[in-house]
Amino acid sequence: MDGAHSAALQLQQLPPTRSAEAVSEASFSYKENLIGALLAIFGHLVVSIALNLQKYCHIRLAGSKDPRAYFKTKTWWLGLFLMLLGELGVFASYAFAPLSLIVPLSAVSVIASAIIGIIFIKEKWKPKDFLRRYVLSFVGCGLAIVGTYLLVTFAPNSHEKMTGENITRHLVSWHFLLYMLVEIILFCLLLYFYKEKNANNIIVILLLVALLGSMTVVTVKAVAGMLVLSIQGNLQLDYPIFYVMFVCMVATAVYQAAFLSQASQMYDSSLIASVGYILSTTVAITAGAIFYLDFIGEDALHICMFALGCLIAFLGVFLITRNRKKAISFEPYISMDAMPGMQNMHDKGMAVQPDLKASFSYGALENNDNISEIYAPATLPVMQEEHSSRSASGVPYRVLEHNKKE
Repeated sequence: MDGAHSAALQLQQLPPTRSAEAVSEASFSYKENLIGALLAIFGHLVVSIALNLQKYCHIRLAGSKDPRAYFKTKTWWLGLFLMLLGELGVFASYAFAPLSLIVPLSAVSVIASAIIGIIFIKEKWKPKDFLRRYVLSFVGCGLAIVGTYLLVTFAPNSHEKMTGENITRHLVSWHFLLYMLVEIILFCLLLYFYKEKNANNIIVILLLVALLGSMTVVTVKAVAGMLVLSIQGNLQLDYPIFYVMFVCMVATAVYQAAFLSQASQMYDSSLIASVGYILSTTVAITAGAIFYLDFIGEDALHICMFALGCLIAFLGVFLITRNRKKAISFEPYISMDAMPGMQNMHDKGMAVQPDLKASFSYGALENNDNISEIYAPATLPVMQEEHSSRSASGVPYRVLEHNKKE
């Protein structure tokens, strides 16, 4: 009886012990998720500040004769330092948290850029017009913040050590090989239509960017995880898979930047930001779920709430970027202070630009795209003077119409 009683006691004590271990593992996983999320948020925030600092520097030096004058300013170098620091934080975040959690957090940079742009970069606004003009941005920021909270709360808790054996095992798994086959076929088809058929649709270009970006984030997580393990004492740099992943990371990042550069020459930057974020995040989460098995063992409620967080973040980013002013395409203009006898109107912060619908136009002298957000171009009216009519007093500029005999 005593033996049976002791065995019963051991059986009663076993589930609580296992439960305590499970709670400890879940707590450790949540801490790693939190560390990775905080590093990613910090990195994207710092990168956004750095980009706006460099943009501010370029705007201030837009009229400089030296095209590289920004190299001589402390502001630009501070922005470069902050950008490297932010990218390092984002890179390190992949080593701690699942890829499906880190990728959507790039919405933080969009939120930060919108707030910084409204406060510092945008043109001056009147208090009565503030709510009307920026209501979409504030609603978008609120939705993006709510979506980010849901992402962090219901993110997957898979925390596999990024050893060379584990990465090699995932790389040769049948589901990832099938995914790679589908992705390569889709990429080749899109590239064919883009290059041969001149399919310059933004969806085609940004899908190419998203497919390359999915491989970039997969390799970044592998490289970052192996580096962190090596720093902790478990050397992983002697595995050939590390260098394979590193080369793939650099190559896909370079080609991704090339396609983004081509897209920026044809489409508005706000449209690229919103559509690119949605496509890249969706494809990257899919790649992470297949390669790293992020959602294995997760219940349906957590997966649905995570998907809801992604959708809310997508909507928030779309509203933020939709409220941005579209870039004004370059139109030929002439600086009126170069004409003798004309008042220098640039002293008042205005750029004078003639109406191109008139019977004449000036030749393009220089491209001032960088100051399009500061100077709102004014239209110079073209007045036709009749010889028998009264002269129009106060007209800043007149053009006489002559016949062929004259």
